Amino acid sequence: MACCGSCLCCQCCCREGETRTPEELAILGETHDEEDEILPRKDYESLDYDRCINDPYVEVLEGMNNKKAKKYEAVKWMLVFAIGVTIGLVGLFVDFFVRLFTQLKFKVVEKSVTECTEKGCLALSLLELLAFNMTFVFIASVLVLIEPVAGGSGIPEIKSYLNGVKIPGIVRLRTFLCKAVGVLFAVAGGLFVGKEGPMIHSGAIVGAGLPQFQSITFKRIRFDFPYFRSDRDKRDFVSAGAAAGVAAAFGAPIGGTLFSLEEGSSFWNQALTWKVLFCSMSATFTLNFFRSGINFNKWGSFQLPGLLNFGEFKCPDGDKNCHLWTAVDLAFFVMMGIVGGLLGALFNCINRRLSKYRMRNVHPKARFVRVLESLLVSMVTTLVIFLASMTLGECRDLFTPTTNHTTTLVSVSEDVNSTIKHFFCPNKTYNDMATLFFNPQEVAIHQLFHQDGTFSPVTLTIFFVLYFLLACWTYGVSVPSGLFVPCLLCGAAFGRLVANVLKVNIGIDIYSGTFALIGAAAFLGGTVRMTISLTVILIESTNEITYGLPIMITLMVAKWTGDFFNMGIYDIHILLKGVPLLEWETEVEMDKLTASDIMEPNLTYVYPHTRIQSLVSILRTTVYHAFPVVTENRENEKEFMKGNILVSNNIRFKKTNVLTRAGEQRRRCQSMKSYPSSELRNVCDEQQAVAAPSEERQDILQQMLERRHEPYPNLYPDQSPSEEWTMEERFRPLTFHGLILRSQLVNLLIRGVCYAENQSSATQPRLSYAEMTEDYPRFPDIHDLDLALLNPRMIVDVTPYMNPSPYTVSPNTHVSQVFNLFRTMGLRHLPVVNAVGEIVGIITRHNLTHEFLLAKLRQHYITI
Repeated sequence: MACCGSCLCCQCCCREGETRTPEELAILGETHDEEDEILPRKDYESLDYDRCINDPYVEVLEGMNNKKAKKYEAVKWMLVFAIGVTIGLVGLFVDFFVRLFTQLKFKVVEKSVTECTEKGCLALSLLELLAFNMTFVFIASVLVLIEPVAGGSGIPEIKSYLNGVKIPGIVRLRTFLCKAVGVLFAVAGGLFVGKEGPMIHSGAIVGAGLPQFQSITFKRIRFDFPYFRSDRDKRDFVSAGAAAGVAAAFGAPIGGTLFSLEEGSSFWNQALTWKVLFCSMSATFTLNFFRSGINFNKWGSFQLPGLLNFGEFKCPDGDKNCHLWTAVDLAFFVMMGIVGGLLGALFNCINRRLSKYRMRNVHPKARFVRVLESLLVSMVTTLVIFLASMTLGECRDLFTPTTNHTTTLVSVSEDVNSTIKHFFCPNKTYNDMATLFFNPQEVAIHQLFHQDGTFSPVTLTIFFVLYFLLACWTYGVSVPSGLFVPCLLCGAAFGRLVANVLKVNIGIDIYSGTFALIGAAAFLGGTVRMTISLTVILIESTNEITYGLPIMITLMVAKWTGDFFNMGIYDIHILLKGVPLLEWETEVEMDKLTASDIMEPNLTYVYPHTRIQSLVSILRTTVYHAFPVVTENRENEKEFMKGNILVSNNIRFKKTNVLTRAGEQRRRCQSMKSYPSSELRNVCDEQQAVAAPSEERQDILQQMLERRHEPYPNLYPDQSPSEEWTMEERFRPLTFHGLILRSQLVNLLIRGVCYAENQSSATQPRLSYAEMTEDYPRFPDIHDLDLALLNPRMIVDVTPYMNPSPYTVSPNTHVSQVFNLFRTMGLRHLPVVNAVGEIVGIITRHNLTHEFLLAKLRQHYITI
């Protein structure tokens, strides 16, 4: 984020990083001062997008033939279609009830205003409007109180999810219900929010949940469908669902696909493109079909492509001198793009400070305080709407002077005329401010795009300022709230104001609707910083391909201008939540660091054959989500530390120096007794039977060849490193064999996958792939495990269930290569392995965040 002292927005938004010098703050995810940027939190877990090619998965692959593969692909296409249809129906549901509640509210209030204007009881009309709005907002806020992640637009959370960050509850059915129902009450309650952002979140939830055929919220919804039970498969369906949400909202299937590609997904492939587009098409035409039938009683006529339709832009019939835009207008569009970028940056700056204030002063308090804040925003918004319409609006008629000083009747369509409001105005006139405030936002946008010369510059200026401030205040309160429509409406008012100045004051012959559209694009682009997808969305919404070039130029200029001061609104809220989002690439300067500089060297590991007592102790005393599977090489190799890199001599298995089972067990039992917080440390029996001499002399490599299920040294450790271990003990060479997840270990313990010491590991029960993924996505927790049911002396062979071939990097690998591998492949853990097969550290998402790398770079300079 660039800083510029001459700009107020930059002064209030660009202070992060200047006073945060201690690198510990970045590593721990803490803040040093109130003005510092909120650093990535350490409690966010990464999703596992990499495939674990273990024995259960290999068995599935071996049973897969071409016929089954085609069937699997056909099922995926059917699910994509079902997701699109479902999202279309969700959009229909939201739109129907928003229309119903809004029409009910305005009908009652308009009747009351008409009567009370003569009787002098306007206070009663205001109370009625307050009652409607605050009741609706109260319901929306209570729903967010039930499921907090249902608040806001959901786009920052979905973007984070597709980047590989697991945000609890973000794609749950309960979140979907609270989101879909809450947004219709928030919009009907008169708040300056849109339903398009929540539609994207709702689509993502449908995409994540429908292919699972089960629900965590409703336990009885559970079908035997073992497919697509992985983060990797769910990611693709979430991408399709998010795109379908955009398509249903704007009637823009291609724009929805590009939105998922540009703004949402961090991982993409060619096969996914067709599925996402097909899902978007399904959502668009499902919504279009039902809305055409319900609103026009013409089923199948496809007259309403989306929830937001900009209408048709065209010149009046017979006016040959009229053009939608000319080459001369491009200069004005560029200037509007610059102003839109500045306004968007200011909007983001103010909203960021408001959000940080909420985080420090509202969220830590009792939860009902958030409801009170929502009601306060609703009350202020209602008062502003009513009082501005009553005192600041101008009474205007349909007859307006044109530029040649002749009086003509403005050509307006019937639907535009039907939405004008006569509040507080005599007959044959209407209130231009009330026409904007006392209509649904989509109707107000349509008015600004297609009414000609019916809004005074003063009205447009006041409306823009009020709407700008209230929309900025509203985005972030505890209700489902989108930002697309408020930004479009605010920008349309700005563009229409520019058109009025150019047309009336300067006398330039222009088409006002075009400038309103460009203003909407400029402000929205300056706020969200989207380019390609937003261009296509606006073109599809206008059904006018000739607007492609001016919209594209305007959005590019607005983005470049806004990026000079701060980030887009969604990226700002991602940072405020402390989500460790990984950008597309690192800065060039970061290549001064290597993998050994940023890795976590203190490892908690397990052995191929580990006692249950050791596994339970490890799982209950650590919070790590993955553990390297290793074997130790002791007494036969010398080791030393050089900088941050562990360097050892050549490590090889030598039959004369391989530890016996009994010797290893004695060592591990001793460390178990000294390990703090171990609930099983007293179960070790030092009087273990010593293995036969012949077993000591047996070639370990021969054992690996002879035993199919024991491909690793038969060592039985009882604990990972203790805090009381010496430096020499802590940094023993560890030969790396694979990686196993916490969820996999807990699953093995719960299902009793183990064998006795006097048995072979071949007698251990084998789990299928369906059994391993049955509890996805919420696996059991180790603290829910009944220890009384476990025999601590039993041994677990983890080798069939670990990932034997994860991606690894060398300690000398530069950070840019580490970053590209981690992000491109969607990794969760990246082991650092030296040239002789020893694991010397592990890299996770938090080791690659910009703040962590910056702290390590400072430490690197200090060292130099």
